[in-house]
Formats: sequence, structure tokens, C-alpha cells
Amino acid sequence: MAFINSILSVYLWQLIVLAVIIGWWRASEAISRAPLLDLAVGALTWIPWVYSLCYWGWGGFLACLIGQYISLQTFAVVHQTARNYGGPTIRKSLDRYVGPASNHFGLLVTLPALPAFLALRVAEVVFYPMLVWSLGFPRYKSGDWINVSRQKFDGLVGHDLIWCLYCDWMTGVYSLGAEMLRNVESFWCPIRFYEGKKCENCRLDFPDIDVWVPADGTMKDVTEKLDEHYSPTSGTPRSWFGHPERSTKTPEE
Repeated sequence: MAFINSILSVYLWQLIVLAVIIGWWRASEAISRAPLLDLAVGALTWIPWVYSLCYWGWGGFLACLIGQYISLQTFAVVHQTARNYGGPTIRKSLDRYVGPASNHFGLLVTLPALPAFLALRVAEVVFYPMLVWSLGFPRYKSGDWINVSRQKFDGLVGHDLIWCLYCDWMTGVYSLGAEMLRNVESFWCPIRFYEGKKCENCRLDFPDIDVWVPADGTMKDVTEKLDEHYSPTSGTPRSWFGHPERSTKTPEE
């Protein structure tokens, strides 16, 4: 009975939080951008996990996951019914390509990635600012990267809306993390990889890789590269070599 009560408690919590988020968004779109979006995501994900685990143990944690899943399915059905939308959907199209069971299974497989993205977001909020303070790395406005807007897309309802918002958020978290990592890599290790295929694969996320020192270079080349792109002068760029700030600042300024 306690297990069922745990599921119901989380189920009601999720629906209440969803209602609050929707009402807040209708009054102000600030909830759709970080840092308030971080609060909304936390209330729907890790905050119930932590509470359930601490209060009810591992059984409560399992109940929490079940309650969250049921609440999202409820929202999807209610939202699609309320919108009275009967047009084409992403879900129906993909069901035709791979079959409903495979499509839904594939979606569920992406859910375990959620803790990894939450951990990445924690690193962006907690650890990267320390590099801004200690090394002079560029600051970033999280809301410019981590926001959701696909709820405005006409015809995106029910399950389509849920999964597209999930991807909307994940894409922003990943993109901001990659941007921060570009600064880290160029600052500490501007050396190309020996494996040529790896350089090709990484070029998308590290577009300045061709400017790094060749793998068969010397440490003198590396230090000269650092001298070329960095300076001990305060306020000079400490970003990756293709960062926008480098178009307006030079190490000599």
C-alpha cells in the first residue's frame, strides 16, 4: 500500500508542478529560460527523485519513476484532447517508419541519459564559473543557450510536445557544455590528435582544431601557440581561438 501511495503522491506532485509551470509561462515567458527553467526541470525530475529516495528508500525511488511516467502520459493525452488536434504528428510518421513499439522503446531508451544531462548542467552552473573567476574564461548567459520554445509550434501536441521539449532542453545543455569545453581544450591542450579520423570527427565541436599544434610538433610549438593566442594582460581573450570575442580583441590590446 505504501508503494502505491508513493506513486500517487509523485503523480499528483508532477501534475501540480506542470499546472504551475503552464500558468507561470502564460503570465511570463521567463520560466522557459534558464535560470528559472532549471528550477522547473528540477521540480519535474531530480527533486522528486531525491525526496523519494530519502523519505521512502529505493522502493520510493522506483515508485517516483513510475509516478512521473504515468503523469507525463496523462498530460500527453489530456493536452492532445484539449487541443482537439487531429492533424499530422511526428509520432504517427515515425510509427510508420519503424513501428509503434520500436518508436516508443527508442524514446524510453533516451530517458536514462537525463541524469547525465542534469550532471552536465550542474557542472555548467557550479564549476565553469570558477574558471571564469580564476582563468578569465568568457562568461555566458545560460538563458541564451538553455531555453525552450517549441511549445509555441502549431500542431505540436501531446507526446510530440513532451519529447520535443525534452530535446529542446537537452540541445541547449549540450551546446553550452560544448562551448565551455572548447575554451578548456584550447587553453590547456591545443595539440591535434595522432588519430586523423578523430580530428575529423571532432572538427564539428572543436572548429579551431586546425589551428592547434600538429601531433608531430614540439612543446616549443605548443608554448609559442599559447603565446600567440593568450596574454598575461588582464582583460585579454582567454577563449577558444575562434570565439567571437577574438574578432574584437587581440592579446596586445
